[in-house]
Amino acid sequence: MTRPPVRTAPTGAVYFSLLGPLTARLDGHELPLGPRKQRLVLATLLSRPNTPVPVEVLTDAVWPDDPPRTARKNLQVYVSAARTLLGPAGHEGRDRVVHGCGGYLLRIAEGELDTLRFGSLARAGRAAAGRGDLAGAARLLREALDLWEGPPLNDLRDSAGVAEEAGRLEARCLTVYEDWAETEIELGRPAVAVDGLRDLVERHPLRERLRAAWMNSLHQSGRQAEALAVYDDYRQLMARELGLEPSPAMTALYRSMLGRGREARRPAPTREAVSPAAPPACTAAFTGRPGELRELLEVLGCGEERVVVVSGPAGAGKSALALRAAHLLADRFPDGRVRVRVRREDGTARGRAEILAELGRLCGAAGNAASSGNAASPENAASPEGGAGGDRAATAALADAWQEWQARHRALVVLDDVPDEASVRGLLSRSGKCSVLITARGQLAGLAPVHRIALPALADSEALDLLGKLIGAGRLRADPGAALRIVRACGGLPLAVEVSGMRLAVLRHLPLAEYADRLDDPSAALDELVAGDVSVRHRIASGWQDLADGDRWVLGRLAGLAEGGGFTLDRATEALGCGERAAIRAVESLIDAGAVTSPAGEVTAHAALYEVPRLLGLYAHEREGV
Repeated sequence: MTRPPVRTAPTGAVYFSLLGPLTARLDGHELPLGPRKQRLVLATLLSRPNTPVPVEVLTDAVWPDDPPRTARKNLQVYVSAARTLLGPAGHEGRDRVVHGCGGYLLRIAEGELDTLRFGSLARAGRAAAGRGDLAGAARLLREALDLWEGPPLNDLRDSAGVAEEAGRLEARCLTVYEDWAETEIELGRPAVAVDGLRDLVERHPLRERLRAAWMNSLHQSGRQAEALAVYDDYRQLMARELGLEPSPAMTALYRSMLGRGREARRPAPTREAVSPAAPPACTAAFTGRPGELRELLEVLGCGEERVVVVSGPAGAGKSALALRAAHLLADRFPDGRVRVRVRREDGTARGRAEILAELGRLCGAAGNAASSGNAASPENAASPEGGAGGDRAATAALADAWQEWQARHRALVVLDDVPDEASVRGLLSRSGKCSVLITARGQLAGLAPVHRIALPALADSEALDLLGKLIGAGRLRADPGAALRIVRACGGLPLAVEVSGMRLAVLRHLPLAEYADRLDDPSAALDELVAGDVSVRHRIASGWQDLADGDRWVLGRLAGLAEGGGFTLDRATEALGCGERAAIRAVESLIDAGAVTSPAGEVTAHAALYEVPRLLGLYAHEREGV
């Protein structure tokens, strides 16, 4: 990376940099940060700005193997020196470093730390991309990348604790670079990204998204032979190092380049509207689901299936899987990928006119309707039928414009968090080459013909991998038995595993075994699965509200049966106090709603073992008092 001009905070404020060597500047002048151990303490505090850092974490960063008996006293000396060096925080003159029950906390504003500024610019850039403002997104993402001066904390990586934090920072920088490069390619400016991508691929040869962007930038710059060589090198590297083939998406990209001959550059897609940011609970890198992702890529990539439904309970990772697939399928849908949520934030269904209006804005499909004077106003579009007066003509105009747009384009439309079939029937393409990827908690059995993918719980290995990405592989290896208990207590639900990881990443003093004990307690598990504003109970409650009153009562009765690992139809019949036929209908109604899982293969109703996801069962106990 080229080193950008020196940055400074406002006059009189210290500016810290972690995206390169650890530095601090005051009014443009670099400050001496003291001996190495003091710099390790400061780097660890800055890696977790405005967050209490336990003394144990600081100790591990400075003395990873054998801390002296005076470690705590020495830490106090280093922190005291940092206070003196850095001065007060803000205009109020508050202490820069404070100590509380959670450990030491370093107060710092966004304009005083490059990583905070980096994150703010990256979020703004991704939001701009989600609105379709690609030029603005490229500018903001480039501004973020200008803060990246090289391997983060490269002068302190001999400390395992600091190296782990540095690795996370570098991964964030690489992701933003990928976002920026892909945006520039979409804008028809691939040449600006070529050299930087080549350098990064040399440093991170197995990072597929980087390599795909490099291939695309070369190909669209008219350098097809070099682009194909990039793939061939990657294929050989994967076989040699991992014994694997490139992913289906990477192979599809390669084949599409072969088919284009020496075409210099295809036109940039009209819109890239899939937001690169995951829902709040999905902050970790995408993990697991290799089989489901492969199936999704193959089905949508071949173009034979036009509608795919991905179903699973709340928190199963449906949106994350859909967004991952949409990203990897960029080359198959040259006219863009569009994502629209079909529910509002409170979980209620959005009206058809409101969804059509958003689709029209994202894709430019509302032009004909608007020019004819029939476009629904924002106020009307928010109601189910186009306004309080039932402006059906405006809604019909929007629907016609959307169908016309789909007939003329090849795009992927992601309809996320669909409550029922009626919400999407009028949105599906009647002709053309557009495909629709639907995520829903229920099975949406009334939609046909569609390809269906149901998301089961994560396998233990996948869940442990996800947890390790959040708390660190070292901490996971320190007590693998407790880590396994945690993911199993989460029922393999990705959201619950992620929340556990986010919580443990903050509570670094908390032994994994103790947290596993808390999750094993049925009366406390849901209370423990909260991290900031992300609550597993809240997400499960949203799914509970989708159920009919009768289904809720049935689920409450069946949840008790599932604690031993599942229940049979005979046990369900007994627990519900009804006949066999009624019990079958009740259980299958919950299967359709995504609240009960059944075997993947064919088996008679009497031989099947049905299951209620553990956390949903605990919530059902709370609500029904079973």
